[in-house]
Amino acid sequence: MRHRKLEERHIVCELRCETTNRERVRQLIVQFVEPARLEEGCLYYHLHQKLDDPNTFFIIDGWANEDAVDKHASNPHVAEVMKELAPLLTFGPSITLSSRVSD
Repeated sequence: MRHRKLEERHIVCELRCETTNRERVRQLIVQFVEPARLEEGCLYYHLHQKLDDPNTFFIIDGWANEDAVDKHASNPHVAEVMKELAPLLTFGPSITLSSRVSD
């Protein structure tokens, strides 16, 4: 079991937008959630909004291993949503990939 936990990959993806685009950006990134949760290897997939800067969103997700991350990143659904989302962003997506170092 310990070995499998060490293979996990955890991601924090930061996205920022202008206030005028905030609601549309939220609508678009919410479209990532349910499809990602259905992907093989998804441990969790959550969307967060910064309290002191509501134009900043975070997608925080966990995957069983690097292969699951790669498959998620190449999912056509992600590319489809990004076509409309990318022009609305002022920053990001900025992706931080990490591995577990403790139980």
